[in-house]
Amino acid sequence: MKVGKVYLIGAGPGARDLLTLRAANLLSRADIVFYDALVNPEIVALAERAEKVSVGKRCGRHSTAQAFINKRLIDAARKHRVVVRLKGGDPMLFGRAQEEIDALAAAGIAVQVVPGITAALASSAALGVSLTRRGVSRSVVFVTPRVGPGEQPSDWIGSILRADTAVVYMGVGEARAIAEALIARGLAPDTPVAVVGDASLPAEALRLGRLRDLAALAEGVSGPATIVIGEVLRERAAHAARQAAAAEAPSRALPQRG
Repeated sequence: MKVGKVYLIGAGPGARDLLTLRAANLLSRADIVFYDALVNPEIVALAERAEKVSVGKRCGRHSTAQAFINKRLIDAARKHRVVVRLKGGDPMLFGRAQEEIDALAAAGIAVQVVPGITAALASSAALGVSLTRRGVSRSVVFVTPRVGPGEQPSDWIGSILRADTAVVYMGVGEARAIAEALIARGLAPDTPVAVVGDASLPAEALRLGRLRDLAALAEGVSGPATIVIGEVLRERAAHAARQAAAAEAPSRALPQRG
């Protein structure tokens, strides 16, 4: 039996032109593509000749069971030459790629991972703030507070406290609880934070402020979003505060002529 190859491809943060050349080439050659809900439809459309299968995988909504996705990939590789598993961001970061890699390897199917730009880096670029900075930040941590059914809780709070800069994935819906938990563990309430939604897309949203105001900053932000926490944001947050204050200041009344 001829067996195809499965490519785990990172679709990046959203913008089609941030897709790697390798990823675009493979999409154009794909026989079948299994794509996540948050992948930009314009990127999925690059697979012009492929059968396209949505497999959900969106935080807080109905998702296709991972075991079923694994089986679909194995079955597809036994039928098609080029099978693409298209994931938002980078496959190897909060993408459950290892489960798919292990399942395919156990079935004797070759796998290649094609990296993509992860949301943390797209958020950093959108803010114009480096996640590392000499004398301010020499360590960065990527965390998520979300835990799957039956999984042990992680010490994501401790990871943030031990790092100079943190990027929280899949946390906007829990912004209030995140802020309260971090403050309770000793992080200063005035620690600079940013909420970045739809990084790299036309609907991109940037909100900067302090940790104690995180819930308000996250309110109404939909779509893929990250929370950035750390001193690297202080100057950028202060500038945003000055801009907001200037915009809200009442304009001076013009003198009336007699």
